[in-house]
Amino acid sequence: MKLLRASDHKRMPWKNGGGETVEIAVSPEGAGLAEFDWRVSMATVATDGPFSVFPGIDRTLSILDGAGMTLFIEGRAPEGLTQASEPLPFAADAPTSATLINGTITDLNVMTRRGRFTHSVQRVSVDGNSEVAFAGGTSLVLCHRGNAEVDGRTLAAGDCLLISDDHATRRSIFGKAELFCIAIEAI
Repeated sequence: MKLLRASDHKRMPWKNGGGETVEIAVSPEGAGLAEFDWRVSMATVATDGPFSVFPGIDRTLSILDGAGMTLFIEGRAPEGLTQASEPLPFAADAPTSATLINGTITDLNVMTRRGRFTHSVQRVSVDGNSEVAFAGGTSLVLCHRGNAEVDGRTLAAGDCLLISDDHATRRSIFGKAELFCIAIEAI
């Protein structure tokens, strides 16, 4: 297990130059935008416009802060995405643009290289003691709001716990927090 503190997350420009991303974790460690196997990041979106295109990548987007946005993904009907919405998976190589609903938003972006890895993202609210099931492979627990303790590691808002385990397991979580649980599996 590795605790990734919010203060240590890497800030970098968007691939299309239109904003800034906060990289939470990437594999292999230190990989650039063209070489990663998987990547978890947050971005602040302040204006309407196109998304960066990532050939061969699948992504899931969740709204962390703000009113949300409407996504226009090629080949699909427009989709509204808000803080209350389920995380939205789609191909990162499909031309995509967004229109903000009412001002700036912050999103959570999980990406995996198609044909090599798959991923899932779920929003989990904790108030007291809870258990969350994790599949084998790599799991990340991002604390979005509040504070939580996961297997003895304390997470504050923005912190992330990276768990590498070849076996499916259940993890004990205690606290009052909104978390995003991310599972990444090799194919």
